[in-house]
Amino acid sequence: MAQVTALAVDEAIHVDARRVGDIVNELGEHAAQNVIGLSLEQMAVLLTDIETALETQRLADAITLAERLSRLAWQVGLSSLAGVAVDLASCIERRDMNSLMAVRARLARVGNRSLTEIWECGSG
Repeated sequence: MAQVTALAVDEAIHVDARRVGDIVNELGEHAAQNVIGLSLEQMAVLLTDIETALETQRLADAITLAERLSRLAWQVGLSSLAGVAVDLASCIERRDMNSLMAVRARLARVGNRSLTEIWECGSG
């Protein structure tokens, strides 16, 4: 019988620390923490909403939500998350359902790790 090996998937997450620093310099530490915290909440909701839209085959909504997530992620320095959100929208637009399944899973992984990384970066 064949041996099955579980492969760990480890996504590289890029947080633009300079962008986070710019936010802190522009707004001050307290206001920056509030802005980043609100952005994290919005991104978490968007990730959930994207998943729901995909589950219910509302592909146009998923594109709109992914584009919104991408813009918000870029604004707070989450370039990895922004890029994956753009990739998801692109897969949907091309109707590439095989790639969509992989990118959908990647968005969940990168999304969760990115939100954790930015929180640690912003609060540390």
